[in-house]
Amino acid sequence: MNMKKRLRVGLFTVGAMALSGCSSMMSHTGGGEQGYYPGTRNSYKMLVDGNTSWGLKPLVALDMPFTVVADTLLVPWDAFRTDKSVKARVEESEKKNYAINAAIPPAI
Repeated sequence: MNMKKRLRVGLFTVGAMALSGCSSMMSHTGGGEQGYYPGTRNSYKMLVDGNTSWGLKPLVALDMPFTVVADTLLVPWDAFRTDKSVKARVEESEKKNYAINAAIPPAI
C-alpha cells in the first residue's frame, strides 16, 4: 500500500473507533451504573424499551458491538472503580446536610 492509502485507512479506523462505543463512554464517564459492562446493559435497555424512538434504535444496534468491545477493554477499570462522579458527590453531600439539619432543631 502506498502512504496516502495507509494514512486514509488509519484515519478512518481512528475516526470509527472514536465515534463508537458511545454507550460505554457515557456510562463510564457519567457516574451512574456500576459493575461490569454498563454500556452494553444500557444499550440493551434502550433496544427493548418501548419509549426509545424508532430513529434511535438502529443507531444503538450499530453501536452495540463497539460498546461491547469498549466495555471489554474497560473491565480492569470497572474492577477498581468507585463512583466519584460529580452527581454522586453532590448526592452524598446532600445526604450529609440532610442528616445534620434533621439532627439540629430549628431556632425559634
